[in-house]
Order: sequence, then C-alpha cells, then structure tokens
Amino acid sequence: MNSRADRAFSRAVLSAVVVMFLTACTAPPVRQSTLQPGQVRGVATPLEQDQLAQMLAGEFALGKADLADAARWYTRAAELSSDPQIAAHATRIALAAKDYALARTSLARWRSLKPDDPGQTQVEASLALSDGNPDAAFQSLTKLLAVPDQQGWRLLGQVLLGAADKSAAATLLRRLATPERLATAPEEIWVAMSQLAFKLEVKPYARELADLALKKFASAAAYGWSAQLALDEGDKVRAGRDYQQAIQRAPKDIRLRAAYALMLGQQGDNKGAAKLLADGPQDDYSYAARAAYVARANDKSLIQSLYDELKSRPADERLARAYLLGQLAEMLEQREGALSWYEQVSTDDDEWFPSQVRMAVLVDELGRSEQALLMTRELQQRVGDQLSALADAFMLEAELLARHEQHEAAQAAYARALQQIPQDTRLLYARALHAAANGMTDRAEADLRHVLELKPDDMDATNALGYTLADANRKLDEAQQLIERALKAKPDDAAVIDSYGWVLYRRGDLAGAEAALRRAFEKQSDGEIASHLGEVLWVQGKRDEARAIFEQARKKDAKNKAIVEAMRRLGV
Repeated sequence: MNSRADRAFSRAVLSAVVVMFLTACTAPPVRQSTLQPGQVRGVATPLEQDQLAQMLAGEFALGKADLADAARWYTRAAELSSDPQIAAHATRIALAAKDYALARTSLARWRSLKPDDPGQTQVEASLALSDGNPDAAFQSLTKLLAVPDQQGWRLLGQVLLGAADKSAAATLLRRLATPERLATAPEEIWVAMSQLAFKLEVKPYARELADLALKKFASAAAYGWSAQLALDEGDKVRAGRDYQQAIQRAPKDIRLRAAYALMLGQQGDNKGAAKLLADGPQDDYSYAARAAYVARANDKSLIQSLYDELKSRPADERLARAYLLGQLAEMLEQREGALSWYEQVSTDDDEWFPSQVRMAVLVDELGRSEQALLMTRELQQRVGDQLSALADAFMLEAELLARHEQHEAAQAAYARALQQIPQDTRLLYARALHAAANGMTDRAEADLRHVLELKPDDMDATNALGYTLADANRKLDEAQQLIERALKAKPDDAAVIDSYGWVLYRRGDLAGAEAALRRAFEKQSDGEIASHLGEVLWVQGKRDEARAIFEQARKKDAKNKAIVEAMRRLGV
C-alpha cells in the first residue's frame, strides 16, 4: 500500500533579517584593468592573459562546486593581479574550502594591495577560530565592531555563522553582542543578533536579546521575531499575542500575516487563517494561501468570497491567476467555469501543464470520456521532450481508463509509457499499484521488485510490495520482513502501520493486528484503513464497533471500493 501524504505549505520564514543581514557577497569581482604605457586598448598582455586564464579556471571549478580547486586557481590569479578585489575573493574562497594555508597567502596579497580593509580583520577572526584561538578571534571581532554604519555587526555575524565550532562561536557571541555594546544599535541588529544566537543553539540568550529588543523598540520586527521564538518554546498563547502586536504595528506586512496564519492553520483554525490573510494587502502568495486554507476549512461561503474577489480584479491580474481561479471554481463545483479558466493559462506559465491535466479530468467528469482521452494523448505529444511531464501525462491516461474500469487498457497505457521512458520508477510503481488494486498480483509483484532493483532504499515500494504479498496471502514471511523494514524507516507513517496490521491479520495475530490498525486509524481515518480495522474487529466478534467504523467511513466516501468490498465479503 502506498503512503498517503497531505499537501502542506512550506514553512514560512518570517525573519529573513538574519539572512539578508549576514550573507556575504560571493560573486566574482569585476576586473577593471588600467592601460599601461605602450599597451593597446583591447589587447591583453601575456601576464593579463595568464591571470584571466586562472580566474576562468577558478570559475569553472566553482561551477562544479570544487572549492579546493577554485581556491588554488584564484590564489594564482591574485598573485598575478594588482586588484585587491581579486585577492579578497581568493581569500574567501580558500576560507570556504577550509584551505587555511591558501587563505593566509591570499590574505597577505590582499593586505599588500589594500591595507586596513575591514574584510581582512574579518578573515583574521575566521582563521583564529579555525586555529582554536577564541581570544585572538575576540580581539579581531572587537576591532570589527568599530567599523562605521553598523557594518561591523554584519561582518561579525558572517564569521560566527560560518564557524565550524558552533560552541566557540556561541561563546564569542555572548561576549560581544552584549546589551551594552548593542545600546546604540538599531532594532534590526538586535533582532539579527538574537536570531544568530538561535542559530548557534543559544536559545536562552536569543530570548534574552529578543525581550530586550521588545522593551527598547516595541516594533513589528521585534514582536514578529518574539512570536517565532515563542512557537519554538511551545508557548502558542504568547506567540499569538506577539503576532497580533506585530500586525497592529505593520498591518500591511504580508509576511507577518502569513506567519500568523500558518500558526493558526497548524492549530486547525483554517477559517481564521483565511480571514487573517484576507485583511490587508494581497499578493500571489496570500491569494494562494487563502485558497488552501478555505479548501481545508471546506467553507463554501469563504471559497465563493475569494472567487468573487479574484474575478473582480483587473483583466491582466485575472489572467495571471487563471489557474487559481480554476481551482476555486472546481471547489465550487463549477466545472464549466473551471474549464474556462484553465483554458486561459498561458503556455509559458508554470501552471500550464497542471491546467491541462485538470482540463482532461474535468472533461471526463462531464461525461466526455473519449475527448478526455484524446486530450491526454495530445498532451503526451506536446510534452514529449519533458520526461517527467510525459510520465505524468501517461499516468493521467491510465487513471482515466481505470476510472471507467478499462483496466487492461490502463495497463497498456503504462506499457506504452515505459517503452518511451524505460525503467522509470514512478511509472513502474504506478502500474504496480493499479495492478495490485485490480487483482493482477503477479504483475504488481514483478513491477515492485523491479523498482526495488533500481531503488533498493525506496521505502514506499518496499511497503507496497510487502502489503501486496500480504493482501494476496502469499509469501507472508517475506511480506512481514519487507513491511517491518519500511516501518523501521517510517515508524509514524499511517500507511505503513496499516500494512503491518494487515500482515499480522493474515498471519492470525488478531490482537497485534487490531492494535496496529487502531494506531493507523487514529493517524489517518481513510477508507482503506477503516476497511482493515473493521474486518479485524468483525472477525473477533466486535461487530457493533466494526459496523460503526464502516459507517463512519461510508459517510466520508460512500463509493470507497475497499469499504464496499469488505462489507460485501463479510455480509455486513
């Protein structure tokens, strides 16, 4: 049985300050040569040509992520160049490569070309940390804090964030980023230093600095960061309070509202999350997030409100969000309207392919199955050179055929796909699941074994093979071994726990099967798990509870194949 995963938002990062504040520029320096007497403009000297060759070789090495080689080439370029930027770049590459000898060589060259550059003090601090000399690092970092316009804090942050010894870096942070030293710093630096403490796993100090920033500035950024810390601390009440304070101070900040909405959604308040995001300026993210929240809440009035709001936007905005409008129309069961929106998605839009997929599905649902199949085959032709999309288009065709009980035709569609994309594990896996669900156990077993030959550590395929064997009541020793291997890798996966319960049932361990299936059902109460738990309860004589499980599942999905088959077989 394949694992079932909910689509989830990527976790929104509210405090981008630390990244923006601490990130060093790694782009290669612009080479500005000065003509020397006797040179002709546009004609490079042999020395310049050699220097350029070293830099190009260094860039090629960087392109291959070979830092060690890049450091060697750039060090040679720095020796040939009179440009301090090239020497600085060579030094930083050598540091990144942890080639400290080369870093010192390039640093010496850099000093000879441009003495007293603050970046040199930053490198000295990094080298002292790499040598295990925190006192020398402290002295260098203290010098950095004298750099004007608060730039010293950024340079300090880069050193500590990049240190290999996080414990030593954390100790230095506490010695340097004291409330006294930060007294004249603006709020973004207080917040950045608190975030740096958090990244260095000095969370109590991160909270101390955050609270002092709140007291000193009471700003939106300080409250927003405090809310994130409160979430990490498990204090959702304080997090909510801090987010509300932050939003009061910056009501137009979409990131703040998105972060608070994410917290509400994770707590199950999807309606509240959607309403929060609706109150204020909108962008593509807020519209998409609102659509996801209203879908989870299954609130038709909110879905309709968002749909009407998007339809009222200017024509160019409607066109740019045609895919989202199509999704909302589908939620409102307006199939023809959804089709109209999907048709407007441009071929150069990232959502063009999923729009085409949804169009084929909708056309099929509207009773035009032959047209839907024709659309899938045309789609295969249009994306023929994009192998991932091509595989998806073939799987769509197979799923539409299976929906109409044309199972041999569906298997044939998978076979055609595998002729064009041999040994594609997604196609093999999908064909196996379809075969297993429709009594073609030998085919399913062969495909799943093939997947595991190609990807031995694929736990979904491992679980699926174990479940397929158990469901067919064959090779139960191997089936249990496979499922136990998957369970060890994914101990909290409801689908794998369900498979484990089912193989125990096949082996006659009713008590063990019931315990596992109850655990799976608590995690994910879908029809297939319900059918298994209901059957195990029924066989044990717990028929009232079994009926209740079956009825609960039927209310969710009256046509669920697993539930219908289990009830028919058991005579429920």
